[in-house]
This record gives sequence, structure tokens and C-alpha cells, in this order.
Amino acid sequence: MDSLFSLAGKTAVITGCATGIGQGLAVGLAKAGADIIALDIADLEDTRQKVTGLGRVCGCYHVDLADSHSIDTAWNALLSDFKTVDILFNNAGMQYRASAFEYPEAMFDKIVAVNLKAAYLLSQKAARHFQSRGCPGKIINTASLFTTFGGVEVSGYTCTKHGIMGMTKALSNELAPYGICVNAIAPGYIQTELTRAIWSDPERRGPMDARIPLGRWGTPADFEGIAVFLASSASDYITGVMIPVDGGYTVR
Repeated sequence: MDSLFSLAGKTAVITGCATGIGQGLAVGLAKAGADIIALDIADLEDTRQKVTGLGRVCGCYHVDLADSHSIDTAWNALLSDFKTVDILFNNAGMQYRASAFEYPEAMFDKIVAVNLKAAYLLSQKAARHFQSRGCPGKIINTASLFTTFGGVEVSGYTCTKHGIMGMTKALSNELAPYGICVNAIAPGYIQTELTRAIWSDPERRGPMDARIPLGRWGTPADFEGIAVFLASSASDYITGVMIPVDGGYTVR
């Protein structure tokens, strides 16, 4: 049974893994035996130390996911260094809150570029790589609660996360004949530095806590298991789906 979940000998590219959920994904895959290729615009040293502390290799690449040239440069560099990739985890994303009446066009364009376009471009590159090797591969995308809900004052973000699920379904159909599985996870309310303003404020946090059946916010460590499952042979007959990691929030 352990072999079903083993990632020994595998290499995983993960975007947006300097902190938070992405770092949890990197740690989980490393625990299962994968080497990690970390892509982020932020400092990746903390993630590198956590991964190498588990005895795995961690290659770190600075990339601006809003810039397709930066994506091309990072992809070419990591393939030159690592030669092969088995798993792509499109996790990086950004958020911006504003009324739909006032949402800035420039910010909308940037959110689409980072959250959706970059994920598509990297998925395209990974799919070509998997196909050229004649080997199966795994592409996993980070969606959101707002892939299901509309939200308030997050219209740009919500558009991209619905797009992520559409992309997941479309690519799963086209890539399945090549043994490439494409799935998504949907994080709920997760306790990270990015959400500190909410979870550290009892008044704002209260209504959210009341709706989570498991009675707590998630942590980056809660993503280790789902990352391994979707990246490993244990999920070889699963494609085109989104799995919520939300403590039951969406079914309350």
C-alpha cells in the first residue's frame, strides 16, 4: 500500500510555495520522497531549508508569474537543471479586494495573469514535457471556495478561480489519453500570514468559525496529505475533479 503513495524518484514543480499553503504542499510531497522545484517571486529560503531538512533536493527559481517571459526563463532553467518533471502544482495566486464598481482594470489584468494565465502556460509546458517523454504526469491546480461561491468585493479573484476549474476540466479531457491527470484542490479558510487580519480578529472570525463543521481553520500542514494523494499513483483513475480542503465549510 505504501508504494501507492510513494513519490520516490519523482520531481514536482510547485508555484507560490515560499510560505503558507504552497509550503505545506512542498513539505508534504518531500515527505513522500519527491524532489521539489520551487517557483515564487518571494524568498524561498525557508521552504528550501524545510525540504532539504527532509533529505530531498530543492531547486529554487525566482519568477514573476505576471510575465510570460519570466515563466519561459524559469521553465527552461529548471529543465536544464533537473532534466525531468513528473508533477506540476499550480498553487500561486494573488488577491485584491474592491467593489465591482471600482475594480481597477490594471489589477484585474494582473490577477488574471498570475492566477489563471500563468497556470495555463505552465500546464501547457508540463503537458508537452510529459508527452515528449511518453510518461504519465500529474497537474494539480489550487482553486478556492470562490470557485463555488461568488464572494463580495473579490470579483477579479472569483473570475480567475472559476477559470481554474474550467481549465482543470478542459485539460483533463484533452490530456487523459496521454495518461496525464489534471485535478484541483479548493482551500477553505486557512490560517496563514496572508489571512492573519481575519483569523486574529475574533469579531471577523466568529461567523466563519461557526460555519466550519470541523470547528477550526485549516493550516498548511492540512494540505500535505491531499498533495501526496493527487500527485501519486493512488489517484491514477481520478481526473477533472476539485476536492475541497475546507473542514466541511462548503457542505454546511
